[in-house]
Amino acid sequence: MYLHWLMFFLASTGWVSDASHCNYTEYAAVKNKLFTHLGLDKNDFQITRMWPLIFLPHLAIIYVDLYVTSIIEVNEKDQSLTTQVKIITALPNSNMQWDKSSFCEMETFVAPKNMFWTPDIGIIESIKTDFGTKESPYVRLIHIGYIASSDILALTTACRMDLYRFPFDSHTCNITLQSTAHSSQEITIITFSDAEWVTIESKKTFHTQGEWELISINVTKSFAKIIGLIEMDQLIYQITIKRRPLLYVINIIIPVFVFLVLDVMSFFIDGRGTDKLSFKVTLLLSISVFLLILNDTLPSTAEKLPLIGIYCSGIFILIGISILETILVNFLKAKGAEKISVETTATVTGQDDSVRDLQSPPDSVTDQNEEQSCTFDLLKQILTECCATIQQNQQEKISLCWTRVARIINVTFLVLYIFTITMFLSVLRKLWLYM
Repeated sequence: MYLHWLMFFLASTGWVSDASHCNYTEYAAVKNKLFTHLGLDKNDFQITRMWPLIFLPHLAIIYVDLYVTSIIEVNEKDQSLTTQVKIITALPNSNMQWDKSSFCEMETFVAPKNMFWTPDIGIIESIKTDFGTKESPYVRLIHIGYIASSDILALTTACRMDLYRFPFDSHTCNITLQSTAHSSQEITIITFSDAEWVTIESKKTFHTQGEWELISINVTKSFAKIIGLIEMDQLIYQITIKRRPLLYVINIIIPVFVFLVLDVMSFFIDGRGTDKLSFKVTLLLSISVFLLILNDTLPSTAEKLPLIGIYCSGIFILIGISILETILVNFLKAKGAEKISVETTATVTGQDDSVRDLQSPPDSVTDQNEEQSCTFDLLKQILTECCATIQQNQQEKISLCWTRVARIINVTFLVLYIFTITMFLSVLRKLWLYM
């Protein structure tokens, strides 16, 4: 019953009234009387500060509750978590109990902290620990024989993070409470509240609404052996946090996807000029900028490549392949145009030679009849027109052949390109959201 009352008392945000049944004059007298009754005026080390005399012959039981009040920073590169926590500690001290009915129903009493022994509980994962506010020089004595203190700490703890699903990732970081000197045969650490209560109270007192959301706090009991001989009691708080991904979705994922859509739509741009190729190269450079942004965000020591890196790199490769296909199609079209130009030049040259041959007949023919001259000119004109018609048909066939090959490659690649994009995004979405 006492323990249940103490748990409720310490988990509350404020303290109860010291003496609600006394006026100011009586309250001052009662405090002085209680101070003397508890022996605090004697400054007796064996009564107030010495350990383990106040616990013998029993084990020292330290009650602890830890509440996360804010998530200050999550550093992915350094693999560290900075939080502000509220730690409530209570330990029994039979020398510090009194009958509240004899002291004007006074249930608690404030006394200097340096007059009492306090447990040497440290945090295993701590990289840096500061007091969130100025350290209180007082503890509160409870009439049932407990000493309670409340500290607000700014903790920077090591936390192993898996960024594979970034920015849809969640992490579980441990805060392990352990005595720095006393074994489990001397001190045992027990939590006041269960994990559900700690989670609810932490969410109620949560001060910040930043990039990270507090999901749950789980509490487990464990033991650790030092040098293989001394067994230490441990209380492990497993803090699960989840990233709010909206900022990264708007700033990275959606723009990169839009670039991919623009690349698909670029297949409908007229490819006879260089505008299509320049457009695709611009998209490729834009993806490179986002990859540089990710390089500053994600740690370089990640065991697995994050999915967002696969997403941007995959789209980068797809657009690169699309550029190569555009270069090939343009090459085929230019090859056809070059072929036509060469054959047209050869035809015109042949026609000029024929005309020169016809216009410069041999000496044996010069003395023919003038009537044959008209017939000869007519035949020459018909022959020229026939040759031009045949050459034009050949040029059209060659042009259509190269254009048809380029069109077939373009259409086939577009179908395969869309199919590959669909499969790539489907697999990535499954791994990203439903893993």
